[in-house]
Amino acid sequence: MRAAVRAAVRGLPGGFWWLWTSTLVNRVGSFVVTFLALYLTVQRGYSASYAGLVASLYGLGGMLASPVGGALADRWGRRPTMLAAQLMTAGATAALGFATGRTAIAGLVFALGFGAQASRPAIQAMLSDLVPAADRQRAFSLNYWAINIGFSVASLSAGLIAAQGYLLLFLLDAATTLLCAVVVFVKLPETRPVMASKAVAEPQAGTREVLRDRRFMALVGLNLLIAGIFSQSGLGLPIAMGQDGMSSTDFGIVISANGILIVLLQIPLTQLAASRSPARLLAAGAVLFGAGLGLTAFAGSIALYALTVCVWTMGEILYMPTSSAIVAKLSPLHARGRYSGMYSLSWSVANFTGPLVGGFVIDHSGTDALWAGCAGVGAVAAVGYAVLLRERSGAGAFGTGGPGEVREGVKVAG
Repeated sequence: MRAAVRAAVRGLPGGFWWLWTSTLVNRVGSFVVTFLALYLTVQRGYSASYAGLVASLYGLGGMLASPVGGALADRWGRRPTMLAAQLMTAGATAALGFATGRTAIAGLVFALGFGAQASRPAIQAMLSDLVPAADRQRAFSLNYWAINIGFSVASLSAGLIAAQGYLLLFLLDAATTLLCAVVVFVKLPETRPVMASKAVAEPQAGTREVLRDRRFMALVGLNLLIAGIFSQSGLGLPIAMGQDGMSSTDFGIVISANGILIVLLQIPLTQLAASRSPARLLAAGAVLFGAGLGLTAFAGSIALYALTVCVWTMGEILYMPTSSAIVAKLSPLHARGRYSGMYSLSWSVANFTGPLVGGFVIDHSGTDALWAGCAGVGAVAAVGYAVLLRERSGAGAFGTGGPGEVREGVKVAG
């Protein structure tokens, strides 16, 4: 393990490590979203329906923020976009701790979702700017590792902090977000590329450009499928376990396998997968996502549920950093923020619609139908990735794009 970590961290620029540190700090203090439903229903006494509405507003804020954050990252810059989003997130989080009315809480959660999501395209674009193409998959793996280390620490500590009062939970979350902004302000310079030649000095970048990139939009569509079934781990899984007579504590034990495996295996598996085709990694990840969720239909004990979580977690380890690296590779230099924003939008849409679709399927057809659907969607996405990113003669797995695109500083003829 130690040798794998040394190999994984070797040779990456200092700016990446400050970005990595800011991510870790932010995630270690990410308490509020995880415990928001409990806070609203137990602490505030609101109904489950109201808690569901508030959760959907968080997702709606993220949906609107993804393209906005991507556009600002390209026009305004990565650093100011990240700082503004983090300040907005910290302010909304702190204010939420003091809010009492339904409307105020709903509005602040919407703002929280907007701020949290608006920074993500800028972070992904900055990482792509800082790290050479050959090292990006490794860098995205390390960044995802930091996210999950932070999530694990936050999950373990949040319950103890909440016992001292939920207001402390909100204020500490806001404080770590502010600390993240301080790291960005003090240690990270602006990284938005400056076009070197007159031919590309003022490229026509906009959302329409992203939408016209049919290959990239197909990639976004496939990611939407995966994100949709991934969202069922937070809805269908606890419902299925509840139907089997298991408690929230049992669910916590089962889902903890996800974070533990990622922390332990992300780096070694990244090293093993370094020479593999991204198309194969994404296809394998999609199959494991679908298979792991599909196998949930046959689980009936804590051990078997945990085993299914382990299967789709292996898919998550392969899929997440690889998909981020491909987005960076397919993004024109002058529009990395917008491309990252469109990719992030697919996750936000899935977080908003996935629970609605999953709940409808469970109510009308049962959990077994949901898990069968997840397995089928995973298989369809795997075939889609294999076809979309197949190697072509004279070009690598990423080699084509629209006419006149600027990718990695090279003008590609149409």
